[in-house]
Amino acid sequence: MFLKSNHAIVIGCLLICATNVNAEEQNKIKNISVERNLNGFENLNETLSLWEVGVGGGAIEVPNYPASSQRNTITAAAPYVVYRGDIFRVGDGNGVRAVVVDKNNLEAGLSFGGAFSADSENGTVREGMPELDFLLEIGPQAIYKLKDYKFENGGNARLNARLQVRAAFSTDFSTIDDRGFVLNPVITYQQRGRLFEGTALSTSIGMVFATERFQDYFYEVSDEFATDTRPAYNAKSGYLGTRLRLSVSFPISDSIRGFAGIGAQIHSGAANENSPLYEKDITYSASLGFVWRLYKSDSKAHW
Repeated sequence: MFLKSNHAIVIGCLLICATNVNAEEQNKIKNISVERNLNGFENLNETLSLWEVGVGGGAIEVPNYPASSQRNTITAAAPYVVYRGDIFRVGDGNGVRAVVVDKNNLEAGLSFGGAFSADSENGTVREGMPELDFLLEIGPQAIYKLKDYKFENGGNARLNARLQVRAAFSTDFSTIDDRGFVLNPVITYQQRGRLFEGTALSTSIGMVFATERFQDYFYEVSDEFATDTRPAYNAKSGYLGTRLRLSVSFPISDSIRGFAGIGAQIHSGAANENSPLYEKDITYSASLGFVWRLYKSDSKAHW
């Protein structure tokens, strides 16, 4: 019941945001790629550069793994590259991907993702078990633009549906292990310039389903690692959880943007909630950071 009510609240918020537009002002934004991110430096009426480079940094705090009570905090600063080719694209908040279909309302291609490694520390439910390696994911994705909006008093918004199917692999950079597949349907709402010029708001809700091999990686307890307080457990495929996300990006200067985000991961009703490694029905994440664009090309992207 709790899970269903959270879904209803978030979906309701998305619909309220999406319909908070004067009907006469719902002019479609023409000839703009379905993939275009409203969180970037340029407004929708500005042409994007083909590539740009800069420096980004920030901090993120996330659970060690889905439904874990242990936290993993990562801080980093590094150069970044954005490339907006017709097929191969990097950055803009969507990672690395290869686009094979790019229509006004539909994009299909490959997407890439991953997760950080996590230690099996003393005093945790995974004590004595293998550490969780870096997780890499690759697979096809489709993005469908449900609707674009133009607000009466300025600003634009977009409602997208995204479907990703990814193969997962874990690695300690000496070996690579197959970890099965993940299915992730997501509804995303973005708006820009509604409250303040150049400020963007994004919210999303997505469900995650995974094969048994992927679930094994987090929740399986073999006889070898069973203890009096951690019985053996055979993980199974199915529902992994629901992810809710809210973020804001804002201009600090013409070449620097800040961002902040919070998220909730709801695992109540998950296929493996009876695993001894399953700890919490709801976990949270948070991020804070910046991007500083140092250079952008004179040549422009075609989308």
